[in-house]
Amino acid sequence: MFKLFYALLYLLTLLPLRVLYVLSDLLFPLIYHVVRYRRKVVRSNLINSFPGKSKREIIRIERKFYHYFCDVFIEAMYRINMSPQEVSRRITFENVELIEKIYAENKSAMLMMAHYGNWEWVSAMSLHLPKESPLFGVYKRLTNADFDAMTYRLRLKYNMGNIEMRDLFKTMLQMGKASEKGVFAMVSDQSPRKDSIRFSMMFMNQPTPVIVGTEVLARKFDYPVLILSITRPKRGYYHCKVEMLSASPKDEPEFSISEKYMRRLETDINQNPELWLWTHKRWKYKVVL
Repeated sequence: MFKLFYALLYLLTLLPLRVLYVLSDLLFPLIYHVVRYRRKVVRSNLINSFPGKSKREIIRIERKFYHYFCDVFIEAMYRINMSPQEVSRRITFENVELIEKIYAENKSAMLMMAHYGNWEWVSAMSLHLPKESPLFGVYKRLTNADFDAMTYRLRLKYNMGNIEMRDLFKTMLQMGKASEKGVFAMVSDQSPRKDSIRFSMMFMNQPTPVIVGTEVLARKFDYPVLILSITRPKRGYYHCKVEMLSASPKDEPEFSISEKYMRRLETDINQNPELWLWTHKRWKYKVVL
């Protein structure tokens, strides 16, 4: 069954992206009105995040999000046949030379990013880095082995590396001993496990537990922490900007790096809320500040 599904995807992604967006437009009413995929979760997240907005405004954001959600699915699958030349045209990167300066100091770097914009196409940043020091995507293995293998292969495109979350610390130690460098990209906007909550703050008008793993590792290895912001100039095109969040993590107050990251993400969400992944149960654990 999976081989048939993949074969269909392969054939579909031979079509130009502008044609596949027609399919995305057709998917929207199915996902939004018929399947109603996580509609209750999305509506609750939006109402709690934007208490000052009217019901009409909430629904407008909700519909824009589901339209974009369908686009991201199509774009993620489109990587199957998307060449390095096309992805370099569709997603651009600014300030990547900042990473080269960090490499010159014989250090690696941590990169904090979110489920905002097309986070899957960010793997193309490796095309702008030395081949021996690529972007490493830190991921959690999927339950379905076939889908996990497909996702893994897609993320290897454009010279990106993959590191399973449980292997990250060991891999960083090994690379450090071998004087190998790289950028470790961690999606840092999800909810931590209930038994590992160490820091909470107000985020999107709600008390929110925050994942602090990137900060902990940055302190341990004293690797600079970068943040990646994404904008969407138009459909099918993205621009990413690399910025320094902390040049010396060991000198920062505890949790300040995580807080600065969340504050920046909050600004991005408020500017273009439809680009964030509202289907995630971000506030499943209630905390008291």
